Amino acid sequence: MATWPRYPCSCDTFVALPQSTVGERVIFGKNSDRPCDEVQEVVYFPAKKYESGAQLECTYIKIDQVPETYAVVLSRPAWLWGAEMGANEHQVCIGNEAVWGREEASDAEALLGMDLVRLGLERADTAEKALDVIVDLLEKYGQGGNCMEDECTFTYHNSFLIADRTVAWVLETSGKHWAAEKITEGTCNISNQFSITTKIDREHPELREHARGRGWWDPEKEFSFAAVYSYANTARIDASGSRYCEGRKLLEKNKGSITAESMMGILRDKDSGINMEGAFLTTGSMVSVLPRDPSLPGVHYFTGTPDPERSVFKPFIFVKNIQQLQKTSSPRYGPEDPVKKQPRFQSKPDRKHILYKKHEVAAKIIKTTKEKGAEMMKKMRQLEKEKIAEMEKFLQCGIEDSTLVVHLFADTVEEELKAYS
Repeated sequence: MATWPRYPCSCDTFVALPQSTVGERVIFGKNSDRPCDEVQEVVYFPAKKYESGAQLECTYIKIDQVPETYAVVLSRPAWLWGAEMGANEHQVCIGNEAVWGREEASDAEALLGMDLVRLGLERADTAEKALDVIVDLLEKYGQGGNCMEDECTFTYHNSFLIADRTVAWVLETSGKHWAAEKITEGTCNISNQFSITTKIDREHPELREHARGRGWWDPEKEFSFAAVYSYANTARIDASGSRYCEGRKLLEKNKGSITAESMMGILRDKDSGINMEGAFLTTGSMVSVLPRDPSLPGVHYFTGTPDPERSVFKPFIFVKNIQQLQKTSSPRYGPEDPVKKQPRFQSKPDRKHILYKKHEVAAKIIKTTKEKGAEMMKKMRQLEKEKIAEMEKFLQCGIEDSTLVVHLFADTVEEELKAYS
């Protein structure tokens, strides 16, 4: 059985709070960096009520269902139940990162970090409640299992960046132990390393005792979660050249003037490694704009395609009567798919959705045909610019007629497909 390296480069998540942004808004952004042949889909699930005692089938295990779940929009690897990133109808946004440390990540099937992202979104109407959901499930069910569809073994612990209209939380885990830091101002980013040091606003009740018992921490010394739970050679979170450090620099560069467009620019940055190429690739991207004013809508942009530099960020707004997003939804193979209870495929099934297939062809044209590729990119950027301008009106004035945006994302996908022709 093949095994991925312990430290693959993977994922970056960002948040900027008011005073760092233009307007009284929180802006959230994430790149999902996954194996280059993995398809990411953008899907919508409405709010739903459940009977008492109902069970929920996650990627590997069943857990107790709650009486009611919130509507969510998710960007996820098409083979699993959870999500890399997403938002809910209460404007809570969550993204997760793979992290490694002194504690060995478990191969045993439990909840994936991506399952915890979706569960937090489905069950919480604030960022802190989402944190509560995740740590409670972590304690009850644990985290673990292969994070790849094929036979390669790829396991890790998880960190999360959780935001709502007013605040953000960084949650970092090691097995069932965890630490959380509240972010109330400025900017914050997470990458594939522990970032919480001595400012710990909430923590697992046995976090420090566990570290002391394992010989990782001397109680006579100050407790830094990153220093104690990281491998000795990865404890420096500000190592020059790391994606964490480069991401922080990009946020600082734009601080005070961060918009949806500048967040998209950060996610598109290839020099920093944030827009990743190679065996691990940026397979999907997300940017959310959350006004402080609860009467105004949040706007959530998703690419649903690899490489944000050659993708269109398409807007989604939560309103009533939204249907499943057909052209960014991947094919299904049987009633249990994408839940992995069926035997392993001898070869991975074709997960490519309609937009992915068309984008794949367009990306080749952009790479190989200078004139036609340039014209195609011009149309794509113009479409994105027009949509951002349209959304700005809603962000400032609200939505009088929700029927105008019920097909917003799907209609933008159609316009993107036309730009490829």
